[in-house]
Amino acid sequence: MAKLTKKQKDTRAKVDASKAYTVAEAASLVKEVSTVNFDASVDIAVRLNVDPRKANQMVRGVVTLPHGTGKDVKVLALVTPDKEEEAKAAGADFVGLDEYLAKIKGGWTDVDVIVTMPSVMGKLGPLGRVLGPRGLMPNPKTGTVTMEVAKAVSDVKAGKIDFKVDKTGIVHAAVGKASFDADKLEGNIKELVSTLVKLKPQAAKGVYIKSAYISSTMSPGIQLDTKAFAG
Repeated sequence: MAKLTKKQKDTRAKVDASKAYTVAEAASLVKEVSTVNFDASVDIAVRLNVDPRKANQMVRGVVTLPHGTGKDVKVLALVTPDKEEEAKAAGADFVGLDEYLAKIKGGWTDVDVIVTMPSVMGKLGPLGRVLGPRGLMPNPKTGTVTMEVAKAVSDVKAGKIDFKVDKTGIVHAAVGKASFDADKLEGNIKELVSTLVKLKPQAAKGVYIKSAYISSTMSPGIQLDTKAFAG
């Protein structure tokens, strides 16, 4: 195991591994223990008491973080010519159809989110092996397959993210940057967790949120007090 530097030891000493912090405390602390020389991403990992292998316990959804993610999200709008201006005006970084389908087929995936229309989904099917593993396949459930292209693009740019519980029962999501004010991080975390609570499957029994941790890039995890969360 790599030896910890003095800075890493000092940072870890600030986090009490046996303590569950309030969201407000954790939001302030994660800023304090972020010591990398770039604007680190702040992430949350929430362990749910669900069995994702069962369809009636799958947790998946979308949330618009009130203060955004702090990330410049690159959006590709795969639309017919009549929707191109609408997508561009809403802030899409790349707009078109056949030329981008050809680029994706060739392996190009330099985007964060793809927004498209129901009529175009048939053309995306053959590209599932490229888009699927990268989490780029548009989905009506996440609002990325819609006739309201401008709204979909604007929502993504404003901080709308989608999440899905992984096979171990954990939801991972970015909730901001270390440069955010603590109250903005707190607001984003609470919005995400409250959305997870609303999505609690009826089949999930017992304590729904088993644990939750936030961390920034290369920082120790900070445990959240889950008693404050309903469910």
